[in-house]
Amino acid sequence: MSRSGDGRGKSKKPLSSESISDRFESTLGFEDNKPDAKNFADVGSPISTLHGSGAATFATTSSSSSSGSFSGKPPPNAASSTSKSDGGARKSHSGELSGSSDGSPKPKAGHRRSGSGQMMFSGAVGASTGVSSSASSPTTNLLPAGNICPSGKIGKIGMMSRSSTRSDVLGSGSGNYGHGSIMRGTASGSAKLSGFGETAMLGNLMARKTDPEEVTKAGNDHYKKGHFAEALSFYDRAMEMCPGNAACRNNRAAALTGLERLEEAVKECEEAIRLDPSYAKAHHRLSCIFLRLGHVENARRHLFLAGQQVDLAEMQQIQTVERHLARCADARRVRDWKSALREADAAISAGVDSSPLISAFRAEALLRLHHLEEANSTLAKAFKYGVKSLSCFPLKFLGMLSGSYICFVQAQVEMALGRFENAVASAEKAKQIDPRNGEVAVMWNNVKSVSRARTQGNELFKSGNFAEASTAYGEGLKYDPSNPVLLCNRAACRSKLGQWERSLEDCNEALRIQPTYTKALLRRAASYSKIERWVEAVRDYEVLRKEFPADTEVAEALFHAQVALKMSRGEEVSNMKFGGEVEQITCLEQLQAAISLTGVSVVCFIAKANQQCIQTAQLVDSFCARYPSLNFLKVDINASPEVATAEDVRIVPTIKIYKNGAKMKEMICPSKQVLDLALKHYGM
Repeated sequence: MSRSGDGRGKSKKPLSSESISDRFESTLGFEDNKPDAKNFADVGSPISTLHGSGAATFATTSSSSSSGSFSGKPPPNAASSTSKSDGGARKSHSGELSGSSDGSPKPKAGHRRSGSGQMMFSGAVGASTGVSSSASSPTTNLLPAGNICPSGKIGKIGMMSRSSTRSDVLGSGSGNYGHGSIMRGTASGSAKLSGFGETAMLGNLMARKTDPEEVTKAGNDHYKKGHFAEALSFYDRAMEMCPGNAACRNNRAAALTGLERLEEAVKECEEAIRLDPSYAKAHHRLSCIFLRLGHVENARRHLFLAGQQVDLAEMQQIQTVERHLARCADARRVRDWKSALREADAAISAGVDSSPLISAFRAEALLRLHHLEEANSTLAKAFKYGVKSLSCFPLKFLGMLSGSYICFVQAQVEMALGRFENAVASAEKAKQIDPRNGEVAVMWNNVKSVSRARTQGNELFKSGNFAEASTAYGEGLKYDPSNPVLLCNRAACRSKLGQWERSLEDCNEALRIQPTYTKALLRRAASYSKIERWVEAVRDYEVLRKEFPADTEVAEALFHAQVALKMSRGEEVSNMKFGGEVEQITCLEQLQAAISLTGVSVVCFIAKANQQCIQTAQLVDSFCARYPSLNFLKVDINASPEVATAEDVRIVPTIKIYKNGAKMKEMICPSKQVLDLALKHYGM
């Protein structure tokens, strides 16, 4: 009797391709909380291929799932460790890794080398029959790694010590030892190539590995380090070698989950289950992914299909998520959007962290609470998670088909932000997906009506028919009373008609819905000026001035509002001026009178013969047009030395800023950026 690859005593007999495939499948196992790295059975030489499958094969030794070490003898529990369903293993969470490897793998039986990696030896017992020997290799057959012979020949084996534990490997990848650099090997025994980029090194490493077990193990090493893209490359390679293996599919699902490509991960898990319906780990991973996507029923179903005792904490998590989703529906039904937003956030905290539907639900709640920008950014997350294929999502969400609900929310957000063409397209798509849904039909009709009213109003406004345009915008507001664009457009019509108070009402409502709507703020400021509410006008123009510092029209409007406000308070305004050229100062009395005026004065001290002064003077001329509310002055210290002495100016160019006669800032040889920042600060 001899010992075959499955660890059970059987008589020798030729192995067919079918039996090898079966043995290969049965020996693939998955370690707890790791991607599946199942053991692969080999017939014959370590570099032979699996007959009939085209996949590489390897020695029929059992692999310890916890240490990653190899031995020539199967473990006592070999039969239980190679069960197809892996039902006795502990459940592992999707995308998690725990446990560790205790070092480099021990040499297998058989002499081989892969690329520039470690040398391994064994006897060739049974090579002619296609069955490898299970006997351990003798002590003298161990070649210590890092023993390099300059001639490229291997020394006598008997002279080498078994106690050597270094895992140095060659970095050249050449056929003969003694060439290239030597790099310290990693714990997994994988070689690091000197002088290659990471991509080239990864390609070389995969090209040298012809053993599915080695390829999978390399992928697991990357996975444990969080290198999911690299792990996926190795798992892809392993799947090419073993296309019908469920563990390879589950490994890919683990890496895809780490890359947040959850839809693809779902498909890989489903394929693994199709190949092996009792595959517990694939069921459990699928349950975890479905929970993250918010598909509670599928999460519960696959948790029970895992075939193991259901973890109480996981079951409670599913129930918690289900409870929050039910409360979301209740809050939406009664239009309690604050509670709806709170329950959606609670569902995300409970585990639904990658659901496009929950993101769309949050966007709808934020839209109803008039947080338009936040609603827009939240909705973008739904498309970031991916909604190309909604096959892995719940069939219905809040009474609508899943795809229709996302388009339903998108249409309303687009319309609120004034992107009417996009809103119509999204509404059309929602109706195509779910043509019988009443809520979708109402939304589609509203979007079409609002878009049509806006188009008609714009045409009438351009032709000067402001009353008719105002009426058209009002028709659109019947279908969407909180649309800030229509409100602002109607405010513009009412301004043209001299209806300043009614214009203010529309502007205030638009800004209540969208506080950052600058067009509405500009029209409100103009309306305040028309009815001489100067305090409010100055306040709005100051906000606009900070938002658009280079806008001369806003600057001039602010200046005139400030003058009017001072006049209404009885203050002196005769010396206030707006814009104009830089004033030339020739005497000390002229300078003192200028800087004593109400407002901000900028004094530039220069010497005409100095090149840097010439550049600074040109810069001040350009800033005079950009900041028309500031009073710009220029002093030539050579022509007016008494002014320079009184102001203690010793280096030119020097810039001084005064406000209401008091010196605020002094800059010597300032750069363009420094001067611009100072003028922007004091020019507001």
